[in-house]
Amino acid sequence: MWAGVKNPFRVALNFLLIEICKYLPSLRLKNFLYRLIGIKIGKNAAIGLAVQFDIFYPELIYISENALIGYNTTILAHEFLQNELRTGKVAIGKNVLIGACTVVLPGVEIGDGAVVSALSLVNNDIPKNSFYGGIPARRLKRS
Repeated sequence: MWAGVKNPFRVALNFLLIEICKYLPSLRLKNFLYRLIGIKIGKNAAIGLAVQFDIFYPELIYISENALIGYNTTILAHEFLQNELRTGKVAIGKNVLIGACTVVLPGVEIGDGAVVSALSLVNNDIPKNSFYGGIPARRLKRS
């Protein structure tokens, strides 16, 4: 049961603050509250409306400066499987753009300057200065 893995009160606090932040218009206040629960957020990072962060392990999420995370994106740092729990750090580099409704799975690193198109599933690392998209995300050509 998950309550044996993380303190339920801590998970509840994380959930509450993440839900509040989903709809806050102030990026400064939003980033301040995210930092309170352990998410590392760099200068000028912008988190879009309705972004869902991992409520169990927000401290494993790193967002570098000038990163932009689009509407309704989900960023996870854990996976509960039938017989195990897997966690993994998620690192989003500088000047990264993540399109709307993207899912980023645990253990993924998105390199500096990368672009991830909307509606993508990021289950592997993305190299710096590249353009990825799809389910699962793969390298796309720029026009």
